[in-house]
Amino acid sequence: MAAFISCNESKTEEVITGTNAEDSINSPVTNVKSNVLDTVLYNQMLTSMSNNDTNNLWPVKTAYPLPGAILPFNRIVAYYGNLYSTRMGILGEFPKDSMFNRLKEEVANWQAAEPELPVLPALHYIAVTAQLAPGKDGKYRMRMPFHQIDTIMNWAKEINALVFVDIQIGHSSLGEEVPQLEKYLSQPGVHLGIDPEFAMQAGVAPGKRIGTFDAKDINVAIDYLAELVRKNNLPPKMLVIHRFTQGMVTNYKEIKTVPEVQIIMDMDGWGDKVLKRSTWLRYIYREPVQFAGFKIFYKNDTKKDKNGLYQPEELVKFTPKPLYIQYQ
Repeated sequence: MAAFISCNESKTEEVITGTNAEDSINSPVTNVKSNVLDTVLYNQMLTSMSNNDTNNLWPVKTAYPLPGAILPFNRIVAYYGNLYSTRMGILGEFPKDSMFNRLKEEVANWQAAEPELPVLPALHYIAVTAQLAPGKDGKYRMRMPFHQIDTIMNWAKEINALVFVDIQIGHSSLGEEVPQLEKYLSQPGVHLGIDPEFAMQAGVAPGKRIGTFDAKDINVAIDYLAELVRKNNLPPKMLVIHRFTQGMVTNYKEIKTVPEVQIIMDMDGWGDKVLKRSTWLRYIYREPVQFAGFKIFYKNDTKKDKNGLYQPEELVKFTPKPLYIQYQ
């Protein structure tokens, strides 16, 4: 649930010099050897993640991932946004240094909540933004310039963070948009996010109603990432799928799970704690795919209650435990 960035809204971005944007981000600790997956540890971590689910929905039975998998050996804490907008998320709302300080504090909070699970920082960048106007090609989306994504890549290197590039397709398609980011997705520390909210049918502008992805749409992105992993001999990619309504993701049982891609269904709704937990139970817990994420809105979650933000020590009690946490 992100605000729009328009072509007329911009702010000066800070470019970090002295690094090469083509270099891959330093690999995080994953608790697995680079060429061997510890399947015993993997199974133990999945059991821990499932939090003793009495309905046996979690953990989901899938093939083992390729060696170098980040999940479930780590938790990821990400800041989300766009450098051209102060309204789309904390990544872009604050200057780099103060944003970094806040992110490091959140990482430390999560590490304290579950000390045995390493926590990795991430920058989740909206690389393709939905638009209210159709634009020259009628696709209702705007691609960010590569030099801006390069800035995020360089920032991530400073704090050894992962990068997620996020796509709001408008009237385009994942088959058209994902390959545009191949130069970044070909690097081991870069992963993908896709947002059904802004995937619109013909005749409907983004923001007029909530969009949708079917499993067949999502599988296009999974197939592309899997081929990229195989072609470049990469560790598994992570794919974040935002969701806060039933209709945003259809035919979830048909979403592919493959060794090359780790799928995170991210609970993207905002509101008070009761509403957010209800959304979690309906669309994440009861419709399991592989891994789970939880989004926290610094402003929208506190509109009714200044103490409305879920805290790490509360969320680690959820079933399943969210392994991807996004702050907006």
